[in-house]
Amino acid sequence: MYLRTIHAETSIKALFELIQNNPLGVLTTAIPSTTQHFIQSSHIPWVLDIISDDPDVPVKGKLRGHMARQNPQAKAMIESLAAAGLPSASPLQQEVQVLFTANPHHYVTPKFYTETKPSTAKVVPTWNYAAAQVYGTAKIYHDSSSVETSEYLSKQIHDVSQLCETSIMGYTGERGTKEAWKVSDAPDRYIDIMKKGIIGIEITIEDIGGKYKMSQESSKGDREGVIEGFESLGTDLGRDMAALVRERGEMIDATRK
Repeated sequence: MYLRTIHAETSIKALFELIQNNPLGVLTTAIPSTTQHFIQSSHIPWVLDIISDDPDVPVKGKLRGHMARQNPQAKAMIESLAAAGLPSASPLQQEVQVLFTANPHHYVTPKFYTETKPSTAKVVPTWNYAAAQVYGTAKIYHDSSSVETSEYLSKQIHDVSQLCETSIMGYTGERGTKEAWKVSDAPDRYIDIMKKGIIGIEITIEDIGGKYKMSQESSKGDREGVIEGFESLGTDLGRDMAALVRERGEMIDATRK
């Protein structure tokens, strides 16, 4: 990820919040295989366990997820461990990456640049977005007969379900909201069968970076044009984008005083 200084988010705490608010991340691996693609990616909802937001601490936290055993990426990871003679719950020898993209994000038309476009026309389209990128070591739980794998998967599917039910759906059972769905609502035998069809992935976060690209590089006049342009869309997405552009612009302006 290109982290231009004006866009880079240097607060690990802020990047952790981005991940927690946008838990669907793209896991990318590059694993030599005779049967699968070398580079593979999968969308996975993750649970973040925070250890420290100190940039000097070597391990910042852990990401916990799972994927279908039949996923080609899962097969490549299992084959890689087997080829190295490593058992289940062992770390991959290859580094992995997880990319999180925040909502909202949006195309920015040159028509929004109300200061530069009329004066020089030296403007081009772009896209405003925020993202966090994690690198680390992945431990793979794939032995369905192992107690360790079973316990990991039980905790994982419980935690990710509760995260999504409460934080995303708002099902807390409080103030008139619905109760959250719980793993225990399904038959135990059914859950046991489902667990056999997935593998667990636990990533130790060794490096994290990210950015908020929200028109900070533009002049104040153009930023005001972008804010007005997004607000003029008359949509929730437009209003959210306008708020982010304003917030990030004010942060940049404060550093220049």
